[in-house]
Amino acid sequence: MSQFSGSLDQDELQDDPEELDMGCHTDLCGSKPLEARAISFQAIYNFLPFKSMDGVIFLEDVPIVVQVTEVERFTSTRVLNPNLYTIELSHGDFKWKIKRRFKHFQGLHQDLLKFKALLKIPLPSRMHSVKRRSFKGRRRFHGEHIPTLPRRPDALVKEEQLMNRKMQLEDYLRNILKRPLYRTHPSTLEFLEVSRISFIQDLGPKGIEGLILKKSGGNTFPVCYWCGSNSVCYRWSKSRWNGSPPCFSSHVVTASCFRWLVVKDSFVLYMRPKDGQVGTVMMYDKGFHIKIGTRETGVRHGVTVENLCRALTIKCSTYRQARWWGHSIDEFAQMFGQDYLRENRHGSFTPVRENTTSKWFVNAAGYFDAIADALEGAKEEIFITAWWLSPEIFLKRPVVDGNMWRLDHVLKRKAQQGVKIFVLLYKEVEVVMGLNSEYTKKTLIGLHSNIKVIRHPDHMPSTALLWAHHEKSVVIDQSLAFLGGIDLAYGRWDDSQHRLTDVGSVRRSPQPSPALSPSFTHQSVATVDEDEEMKFSAVGEGGKVGDLGSVGDPQESSGSFNLPMMEEQGETNTSLTLPTERLKIPSEEKSRNSPDGSEYKYYSSRNSLNSRTQLARECYTKSLSLHSSDSYYLGLHHSLPLPYETSSLRSYFGSAELCGETRFWHGKDYCNFILKDWVKLNKPFDDFIDRYKTPRMPWHDVGVVVHGKAARDIARHFIQRWNFAKLVKKRSGATCYPYLVPKSLSAPMVPAEYDGKSTRGNVQVLRSVCQWSTGSKVHEESIHLAYISAIQNSKHFIYLENQFFISCADKTIHNSIGDAITERILRAYREKKTFRVYVVMPLLPGFEGDISSGEGQAIKAIMYFNYRTMCRGEHSIVERLKRWQIAGSSTSHSAACALMLTWMGVWSLNSFTCTASL
Repeated sequence: MSQFSGSLDQDELQDDPEELDMGCHTDLCGSKPLEARAISFQAIYNFLPFKSMDGVIFLEDVPIVVQVTEVERFTSTRVLNPNLYTIELSHGDFKWKIKRRFKHFQGLHQDLLKFKALLKIPLPSRMHSVKRRSFKGRRRFHGEHIPTLPRRPDALVKEEQLMNRKMQLEDYLRNILKRPLYRTHPSTLEFLEVSRISFIQDLGPKGIEGLILKKSGGNTFPVCYWCGSNSVCYRWSKSRWNGSPPCFSSHVVTASCFRWLVVKDSFVLYMRPKDGQVGTVMMYDKGFHIKIGTRETGVRHGVTVENLCRALTIKCSTYRQARWWGHSIDEFAQMFGQDYLRENRHGSFTPVRENTTSKWFVNAAGYFDAIADALEGAKEEIFITAWWLSPEIFLKRPVVDGNMWRLDHVLKRKAQQGVKIFVLLYKEVEVVMGLNSEYTKKTLIGLHSNIKVIRHPDHMPSTALLWAHHEKSVVIDQSLAFLGGIDLAYGRWDDSQHRLTDVGSVRRSPQPSPALSPSFTHQSVATVDEDEEMKFSAVGEGGKVGDLGSVGDPQESSGSFNLPMMEEQGETNTSLTLPTERLKIPSEEKSRNSPDGSEYKYYSSRNSLNSRTQLARECYTKSLSLHSSDSYYLGLHHSLPLPYETSSLRSYFGSAELCGETRFWHGKDYCNFILKDWVKLNKPFDDFIDRYKTPRMPWHDVGVVVHGKAARDIARHFIQRWNFAKLVKKRSGATCYPYLVPKSLSAPMVPAEYDGKSTRGNVQVLRSVCQWSTGSKVHEESIHLAYISAIQNSKHFIYLENQFFISCADKTIHNSIGDAITERILRAYREKKTFRVYVVMPLLPGFEGDISSGEGQAIKAIMYFNYRTMCRGEHSIVERLKRWQIAGSSTSHSAACALMLTWMGVWSLNSFTCTASL
């Protein structure tokens, strides 16, 4: 030991003026931390090997404050290194502790000496040559030397000399950390327990970190996709097995590998040092706990970190180190993760979030519009879950901006700006449903490399999962979240008018082209209903403005649009004209010349409805022959280069090129799925039903947007599902999907900005998950329990609107919502209080088929279970109320009849719309 200490020459590491970090003060312990410049959250996607000295580790211009606060002395068990030093560090708002012995200081110093010596040797490596030239170009500074470690080992240091030893070690670390060349060295980072994600503000406070020896395995799956077995199968490390992971039923094989473990305020993860990629993310939940010791873990000096989805076992060198790791992880989790560790209302994975900003949307018009604006404002991440997703749908309608607000164009635009986009699709059973999720995936991932898509679950010949991911959500930067019953898919967009036809209803007036607006605006054009009289006028040389017929209700924000008013000769009017390029006007109509000599013709208000229909048909067939092309701008006569970052065609009024017939529903979006289901989804702009003969099927549903911690909870659920799906996909050889990491609840959030009214209230995120969807060993049914609680605590009435109503528990159906409704009605009768139940649902489920001709087996099956819940069979609500009458009450029959009449009456009134469950 004395020979080793003597080799640490004081002159070997000298001050270099260009090596010094001039942004840091000499006395770091006494200086005040400067304002931190946050590291971007997207740094978690920049994978670099731990040995690489590139990348950003520490906050810019922020010193690292070091203080040795405590020394523990173990003379009986540690002869050569009896002293254990507790070092407290702070870097900006981040504070953490490490424990080190003198041998760790010696190892760090030796690594830095080797590093500086290697820079002087001309090794045949490009990276080494660059570093060497940079180091060689600096002038050597022969001033103050870096304080080196004492020659005397800890075993020879007396207790009264410990204070002086603490100051020497403090001074050594301070001076090392002043030099960027040594501060970012891998050995220094390992000594300080620091990695590339340690100081990302969005990930919350810093917990314990370090290199650990991990036991392979710990992941469980509901179905083995290799052998088709329904038993639990374990995946083992590739360090032990090459090729496909085997399945074991009678014995267990383990392997070990080194990983870098990171503890944060809501999760634990580990990374692979060789490439810096995240290997696994374990989130805090109700089942999160720590086991320490051989008896508990089955490993000598082992620590097991376990939650509801997996278990992670690490091996330490001593029992004292195992206890330090275990207690540090548990203490940090208990301090910051109580929101997820405790039992929450309804058994949910998250608590109630108070004072949450939110906004409701009825129908998809306003919902899609808000999603479009939110997507456009995304800076870092976009999460999308969908039962069905159609890339070519338009989020803002009517379509007057070309492809600008088409979903795939929005996502591609954001991906090109560096936003990471993750889409989780339901993988349908193709023989049952024709959602063509494979086409959706290929379309999206072909747009840009920043777009990642996973379809889940996989269906193998041996096993078909008949459960569906019925979630529809969009999360922006883990700060804003949309969810509800509306898919980003064909047939969903609608407004309160619920139009049955769409053959072209929007026209523009040619005006002198103004300058493009420097920001996005949401000016729009007037909508002319087909059943109202349409009047048009032309603009002549004098600029005289003619008459305009009736337009849509200006109060309908999602279905009708207002044309900007023009002042001319003291009068304020609106003007709509038809360009000759787009419409052929009958010869008997009048014409007049424009200032530039082009001819404009107007359509007389005295023409009949038949003439207008014929004109619209001609426009549709000759001007809007829609094709599946990314470069084709719908509704525009010419394709204009659009600077997406600076302007919107919604603010570009008056150009003749922008005139024409523009529809609300294009191609496959115009649908009637009861008469005919979707076909050829890979040709999105080809009509599959005749819109001149077949009315469309309106769609009615609700959605909501939430902000703040509730949005973080929705993002957390998405991340849990994504990471589990990635783990399952990895078994099939798909390794291109990264693990996602949740942001901290303490991290700053984007301020909420809503158009129109929003509300503040208490919000709790509920879900239904189990082993096949998230890997959880415990089935969470917080949605079901919340339904039951709301019904039981209702005071005056229950309003239930849904696509299906399948309930009443027995051996076939296990949810008890119908049972709770029955019990609530009976309780109201016993208490002699007035109580009403209103159930709103479609007349027919949204499946193809004509039940009058014996077709539509899916419709019949759903209707059977609907009627079975309501009024047919011994388990139905009405029949149970009748049985209660026979048991002794003479007035309960009227209660049952009143319930049934209210049910069927409202039910039939809503027969023309279809809804999806929320």
